[in-house]
Amino acid sequence: MQTHFTAEQLQDPHIADSNTILRNCVHCGFCTATCPTYVLLGDELDSPRGRIYLIKNMLEKGEAATAETVKHVDRCLSCLSCMTTCPSGVNYMHLVDHARVHIENTYKRPLFERVLRNVLGFVMPRPTLFRLALIAARLARFLQPVINSKRIAALLDLVPQELQPPMRFGAAGTYAAIGPKQGRVALLMGCVQSVLDPGINAATIRLLTRLGFEVVVSGEEACCGSITHHMGKEADALARAKRSIDQWTNAGVDAVIITTSGCGTTIKDYGHMLRLDKGYAEKAKAISAKAKDVTEFLSDLYLPSKNMNLRIAYHAACSIQHGQQIKLQPLKLLRNAGFEVVEVPEGHLCCGSAGTYNIMQPEIAAQLRDRKVANILSTQPQAIATGNIGCITQIGSATQIPIVHTVELLDWAYGGERPEKLKLP
Repeated sequence: MQTHFTAEQLQDPHIADSNTILRNCVHCGFCTATCPTYVLLGDELDSPRGRIYLIKNMLEKGEAATAETVKHVDRCLSCLSCMTTCPSGVNYMHLVDHARVHIENTYKRPLFERVLRNVLGFVMPRPTLFRLALIAARLARFLQPVINSKRIAALLDLVPQELQPPMRFGAAGTYAAIGPKQGRVALLMGCVQSVLDPGINAATIRLLTRLGFEVVVSGEEACCGSITHHMGKEADALARAKRSIDQWTNAGVDAVIITTSGCGTTIKDYGHMLRLDKGYAEKAKAISAKAKDVTEFLSDLYLPSKNMNLRIAYHAACSIQHGQQIKLQPLKLLRNAGFEVVEVPEGHLCCGSAGTYNIMQPEIAAQLRDRKVANILSTQPQAIATGNIGCITQIGSATQIPIVHTVELLDWAYGGERPEKLKLP
């Protein structure tokens, strides 16, 4: 793609990076076939190629974002399916991240939208506040029939019927290896997941310690910065990234284990996000190199074959299959553990969760969710496995089939308890 940035504009390293990305695009359109919003809406401006044109024009002009550009960029899920498909290696992730920062800094959104985005960006990364907000939302459910806001209604729909109590096993601290010690790893406590389903981290700790790993959970980092990063609130995201980097660097660990794949995609990108920060560039690069999705880490270990005799539909979260290009490892681990694993038709398409997307774009998110659930049901599973809390919440809101984290099934297969959701009433 031809670009027309001035020499002065190209002095900005962010513009220079985006210019390189834009010039890699050859207009082939392969990305349109796998873009969820284009598949649903059929609008060229709701495809990666269309958004690339909008972003190019916005950045070249160096002016405030227009309402039209914001509408179509906001509709992007950042599922990154386009990056898996692209034959030219266009780094759409970095381009749309840059666009979102520009939008956040130059575009004045309607009042309600500004308030909602600020509340989500402030509350969700803080586990204590997030728990209190969920309690308040449950109490507010009786108002749902009279609420004249699709976004608030979508938010209330996602609130779980019952909140799990905070789990002491999985709280900040160091968990000793059982038997001969194989290594020392950090585990991201996380923000949303630690409230919605603390059992995921607990299962991870049980499994890793049984395999001989000392597990360090720092309560200081909590949110990795992913939530605000995808809102374009870059100052907050980078501050959270630095806090995480400090915690894990000081912990002296061999690897950083992540059980929320959306967080994993961001943490593995810390090296890029902080490349211009002289104090953190090298540390960020080192932490990104140590970051491992839990299934990625377990795939390098010896785990004996088992026979669990349960039919599982595996949903590959976008952030794991497209963001991190982890595709075969979860399937191999589950099959080696003896589960009958079926892959979901149209598995490359997003379920519509995408961080706060299912709140900010509820109509598109609901269509994607229903399409995903229909595809899952076609495989007739007894349970669903995935590696991202957002997907668990989104898909779980539209089906009674139990949905659990992949690591919960592996913990069960290798000596842990049967996941609570799979226990017979």
